[in-house]
Order: sequence, then C-alpha cells, then structure tokens
Amino acid sequence: MSSPQPVRGTHDLLPEDFRRHAHVSNTAREIAARFGYLETATPIFEFTEVFARTMGETSDVVSKEMYSFDSRSGESITLRPEYTAGICRSFISNGLQQNVPYKTFAHGPMFRYERPQKGRQRQFHQIDLECIGAPEAKADIEVISVGALILDALGVMTNCELEINTLGDTESRQAYRQALVDYFSDHKNKLSEDSLNRLTRNPLRILDSKDKGDRVLVENAPIFTDYLNSYSTDFFAEVLEGLEALGIAYNLNRRLVRGLDYYTHTAFEFVTTALGAQGALIAGGRYDGLIETLGGKPTPGIGWAGGVERLAMMAANVPDAPRPIAIVPVGDVAEKMAAKLSYRLRTEGFVIEMAYKGNVGKRMKRANKLGSRAAILIGEDELAKNVCTFRDLDAGTQEEIPLEKISETLKSLG
Repeated sequence: MSSPQPVRGTHDLLPEDFRRHAHVSNTAREIAARFGYLETATPIFEFTEVFARTMGETSDVVSKEMYSFDSRSGESITLRPEYTAGICRSFISNGLQQNVPYKTFAHGPMFRYERPQKGRQRQFHQIDLECIGAPEAKADIEVISVGALILDALGVMTNCELEINTLGDTESRQAYRQALVDYFSDHKNKLSEDSLNRLTRNPLRILDSKDKGDRVLVENAPIFTDYLNSYSTDFFAEVLEGLEALGIAYNLNRRLVRGLDYYTHTAFEFVTTALGAQGALIAGGRYDGLIETLGGKPTPGIGWAGGVERLAMMAANVPDAPRPIAIVPVGDVAEKMAAKLSYRLRTEGFVIEMAYKGNVGKRMKRANKLGSRAAILIGEDELAKNVCTFRDLDAGTQEEIPLEKISETLKSLG
C-alpha cells in the first residue's frame, strides 16, 4: 500500500507555513480592529441557495467550482467558496439591522474546485472585511485604506498597485448593460460560446472573458464612464479624492467590473506581478443590492477579501519563531527537579524545551537543532548547591546561577 497523500488541491500547513499564515491573519486582525472592525466567524458550510443567489446560478463558481452535497435530511449544503454571502446571511439571521454600520473582520478556509496553481488551492484561506449599512463614500475610502495599511504592514504594498473603477448606481449600470448588449450583439459570430450564453443574462461578465477572440472585442467595447449619471460620477470623485488625501496611489482601470447586478459604484483590486502573471491580493467592491438579494431589507455594503496563501508567500517581515530554552537534566535524580523547573518557567511565559530521554550529548544535540537560545543543566552537584549550570549558546559562555535567579537571567537575554 502506498503512503497516504493529501487530496489534490489541499496541503498541510506545517509549522513554518502556519507561522506565515498566522502572521498574515494576526496582522490583518490587529489593523482591522484599529478601524473598529471586530472579528466574527460564520459556519464553514451554508445552505446552497445562499451562494447560488449571491454569486449567480450561471457563474463559474456556482456551476463548476462549488463543493455541494445533500445532507442526511435532504437539504443542499455547500462548503463556503467565499465569505461575503455568509456574513450577509448572518447579518440578516441575527437581526443586526439596528447595529449599522456593522463592521466585521473574518478569516478562515474556503473551498473551490479549480485547477491548483501557485498560491491557489482547492482549500484555501482568506481574510475578509465587510462594512454593512453605510452608503457613504467615506466607507469606501475607509475599507480600501484598511487593505492598504495591512499590505503595508506585511511589507507587500511596494510590490502591488491599487486598481479601481466605478460601476455606477443601478440606473447607470442598466444603461451600460444595454450598451454592451447592443455592441456584442453586432459581433455574435465572433463571441465564444460562454460569452454568447452571457450576452443576455450577464453581459458584463463578457468583459472578464479570457478567450482571445473575446478579448479583441472587449478592447473596443463601450466604456462604463460614458454611461454614468451625475450622482455616480460625484460619488466616485469623492472616493478618489479621499484616497488622494490619505496618500494612497491608484490606477484607474475602466475594464475592472463585477458581473452581478447587486454590485454598484466602487470596484477595486490590489494586484501584483510578483508571483508571475498578474493576480489580485485583495479584491472588493460595493454591493448595495446583496442583502436584498438574500431576502433582507435593502442595505448598502462594501468589503473585500484577500488570499492568505498569496500574502503569506509575499510577506517580507514574518517574525522568527521564538527560540526555546533547553533544560537538560544530568542523571535520573535531576529529572523531577528539571520537570518542576520547566513547568514553573513555562507558567512565567518562557518557551522551554526538555527532551523526554537521552544522555546530555543527545539532549544538547537536540537543543542545538531546535535553535535554542540557552541551555540549563541540572545534575546532582547543582542540586546540592541549589544552582544550575547556565550555557549561553550564542555567546558560548557558561556559569553557575542560583535557581531562584534563573528567571531574571532569562529575561536579560537579548
């Protein structure tokens, strides 16, 4: 029998990987909290209709990528492919309409059946930020600025750019939608099969097509800004002015869209080429119609999600793992004392490593392999004098220290 392997598209987070992941989520959590975004958690699975309604029955995610199954009671359940829908469902389910603006941060695993590639797996992780109930452009500015500050704190901002566009309000979007239908209808014979299917249902998604023939047509397609009404133009201008005031640079990308009708106004992505082809590290936008799509009262919202795997790969300032202090008993008599000392020092906050067995040589070899900062040796001679032999492994020095002063000595280590 061959050795067991993880399912394709999944991977084990071993200590080094987990430390990098934790650095991303901890950094994001701490910065989000500065802006008043408090952490919540939604279930890893929801009723399938939560995602089918919000992501669109014909979207690739719903039709091709979701992990859905029937529960024992016959209900269709889906492992979450993204956070926003579940958080909005939670907003409705828990009657949080009186708590607006509802500002929340979340992080955790997502699931999509797609081709595994660098920085993208079938089980992957996201950080997520949502501001629900705030129609003002100030919310857009704040949400984007939180993302920028997180990327900067991770040492990533210098390797990415903010791309931004406006999708306008419902009136502007409907006018643009009709313009796209008219334009692409004149080129039906050149559209891919997928784009033909989207032409009447969701023409904005043609702008996202990766088909080479479609891309040629998209280059000459109508531009959204030509169909914006004055309110939408003024709203977007306020967002851009707010970003400029904060010193957050941006590139206008008039082809940046969101396919579903509940998206309005601001759409944005922090993109990078540091991992090969251009990819988004954080992507988001305003979704003023989403809560209503789920059956709630009309409620504006804006948010973003970021891929932890990609951010962890790029993070430039991940703190080192704490270096342990090795405690090495010399002989059987010292074992109990060493165990008691280990426990006491751990309760005081020190990282202590004590091997379960082995002579001094083997235990010191393990201490060096773990990168221990120092070693505390206790034998019969030390016990008789109530001292320990303290080895500074960086300096290569050794001295006897009274056991009651060992905590003070450890605190003084650089």
